[in-house]
Amino acid sequence: MKKKNKKINAAILIIGNEILSGRTQDKNIAFISNWLNLKCGITVNEVRIIPDIEKTIVENILNLSKKFNYVFTTGGIGPTHDDITAQSIARAFKVKHEYHNEAYKILEKYYGKKKFNEGRKKMAKMPRGAKLIYNPSSAAPGFIKKNVLSLPGVPSILNSMIENCRRYLIKGLTIHSQTLNLYTVESNISEKLGQIQKKYKKDIEIGSYPFFRLGKIGVAIVSRSNSKSKLKKVNIELTKLAKTKEIKILKI
Repeated sequence: MKKKNKKINAAILIIGNEILSGRTQDKNIAFISNWLNLKCGITVNEVRIIPDIEKTIVENILNLSKKFNYVFTTGGIGPTHDDITAQSIARAFKVKHEYHNEAYKILEKYYGKKKFNEGRKKMAKMPRGAKLIYNPSSAAPGFIKKNVLSLPGVPSILNSMIENCRRYLIKGLTIHSQTLNLYTVESNISEKLGQIQKKYKKDIEIGSYPFFRLGKIGVAIVSRSNSKSKLKKVNIELTKLAKTKEIKILKI
């Protein structure tokens, strides 16, 4: 991984008609987001799900690659006719979509020359100048072109490849998180919670998430920051808020 920087962000672009139709449930957003946040100090600020349409992919790649430090795409790099992510990224960056020599050799060796058919050869085609993201599960590599990292849509394969993305990323500051679970309703604490968020708006991100546990309604207050000391201060204020309103804190 490259030298650490302060604030690094990313977007995730999920590509696939099967996600939009509801036939396939996406599992990659949470996995990638958690990995980037916990392992790389990179915050995911936007997620989009789009169909397998070249024009749509091109427009989103150009837009997101300008807005964010990194764009992670999933899906559309397989052997079938609707796998058009690689050619779309090539078009977006105005480079040739061609065989990547190393990727071709990896796949040819994996399948053997006799079984290395046209569909499998297609997985070796990438935007000119792309660098490989190696695949320890099924050989077919992903790739990075500029600040766009393209991974397969199959969760188990993506999960096995994610660590091989690390070498291409600039690490941001580690984001720490703390959770305070309160047996109350959001409306009971919303005003004071808003005041605390306003006080620490430059350094702390505070979210409230209702839950139902053991027959009781509660709210999980999640605070996130790269400063442990400021998280501690916020926790003190939140605990004081709970005591003032005689709210029970659920310890897990």
